[in-house]
Amino acid sequence: MSEQWNKETPIYLQLYQQVVSRILDGYIKEGEALPSVRNVAAQYQLNPITISKAYQMLQDEDIVEKQRGKGLFVKPGMQNLMLSRERETFLTKQWPSILSQINRLKLSAHDLLTNQGENS
Repeated sequence: MSEQWNKETPIYLQLYQQVVSRILDGYIKEGEALPSVRNVAAQYQLNPITISKAYQMLQDEDIVEKQRGKGLFVKPGMQNLMLSRERETFLTKQWPSILSQINRLKLSAHDLLTNQGENS
């Protein structure tokens, strides 16, 4: 998880998104336990309540399940479900703005595929 916190977004939301990203990227696997609230709080010097809020969001969305005495575990099937959800969000909320910018700048598919961060 990141030590670089965006001041515009509450830390608990950033933590939530980092856990989602780690599940999507396969760093946290289905059936695997999340790091404990205490460990995350100590590692990043955050208030445990902040971590608890992020973890509660994951529970509320049914991404993780609590196993009494063991902690929170990623539920089976969550990686595919979250991938589908993230794709939908990207295509409906982010892509229209990106596409508009591409059209405004009159970029071709060739421009986008051949100039990946290189200076022209």
